[in-house]
Amino acid sequence: MNRGDRRERIVMDDADRRRFVETLGEVCAKTGWQVHADLLMLNHFHRVLERLQPNLVAGLKWLLGSDTSRFNRRHKLLGHLFSGRYKSLIVDGSGSGYLNSVGDYVHLNPARANLVAADAPLKSFAWSSWPASLLARSKRPARLRVDRLLGEWGIPKDSPAGRQRLERALEERRGLEEGDEFRPIRRGWCLGEEKFREELLTQMSTRMGAGYYGDECAETAEGLAELIIAEELKRARWQEADLKIRPKWDSVKVALTARLRAETTMTVGWIAERLAIGTRGWLNHLLYGRRKLAGECTISRNDPFTDPFTDPFTDPFTGPAEPNPGREIDPVISGYRPFRHRPLIQNLKSFPDPVSPPDHGQRKHSDLLGELMLAEP
Repeated sequence: MNRGDRRERIVMDDADRRRFVETLGEVCAKTGWQVHADLLMLNHFHRVLERLQPNLVAGLKWLLGSDTSRFNRRHKLLGHLFSGRYKSLIVDGSGSGYLNSVGDYVHLNPARANLVAADAPLKSFAWSSWPASLLARSKRPARLRVDRLLGEWGIPKDSPAGRQRLERALEERRGLEEGDEFRPIRRGWCLGEEKFREELLTQMSTRMGAGYYGDECAETAEGLAELIIAEELKRARWQEADLKIRPKWDSVKVALTARLRAETTMTVGWIAERLAIGTRGWLNHLLYGRRKLAGECTISRNDPFTDPFTDPFTDPFTGPAEPNPGREIDPVISGYRPFRHRPLIQNLKSFPDPVSPPDHGQRKHSDLLGELMLAEP
């Protein structure tokens, strides 16, 4: 599906319509596409295609480019005719009814747009594949397939009686149409069973390129993330409710977070909310602790894991704290609980300043230590 640039018209008269249909026939001959349904409106078009080769991008590039050149040449214009990349919807054609839904959506479009009178049949709209679908096979374009739609309606044979039954079914469907019924077709990127969607997500997770739009990328990444979460919950023998019950620093949650960050593009905020870990800052802190324990981080000044004045596991006067319930580290999975500094009761003046010479006019660590006094929880 594609629209005119700035939603403007892509055809001005019947000559433009005939030219577009001829161009569609050319691209189908070049690519071997089979058409289940097509529709040409004033400012957009729909095509339900089945391809036998991975040539959708190349074929549509040729179709849109050729039609634009021919349109501009005829009307003595310059510039774009279509609004960028086409919108594509992957449909489950296994006979579960999804192909039928998409075909109905396309063929009913003229009625929704009030281009067909209420008492007129749908086949009265000439710029659709529906009138040709009701003809005998010898009179239909070679690119047009009707057998799949007949099968979706439970009609066993492409015969005059079968085509009449198909026409009656769609006319009845026209009268029963509801407003939100076609929302997944308008807004989604995939239409099919959950298993079909999961298989697509698995295939697409390593193939997402710059040509994909935000909806496809977001849903693909989120779907892959949900698959990983389900896999890890099964491995840990957890239920979904355990994510809310377990502590925010639980080692399984931290390990799952690390995998999500490594294998998906989901944001820290999404992961923190999905796994019930807390804020984004807290989750980043947990991930940093995991990397530190794995030796992936460089030691630097003011590093909360190496600087004695900011290390949450170290008391500046007594050295590293003894193991206690406030400091638990799992070296394998890397979850940890932060240590809180005990009240500083030593004489701050007697503590040497190891970094800043007095002559540099900088604040001494003895001054900074006075600001680190934290009460025990």
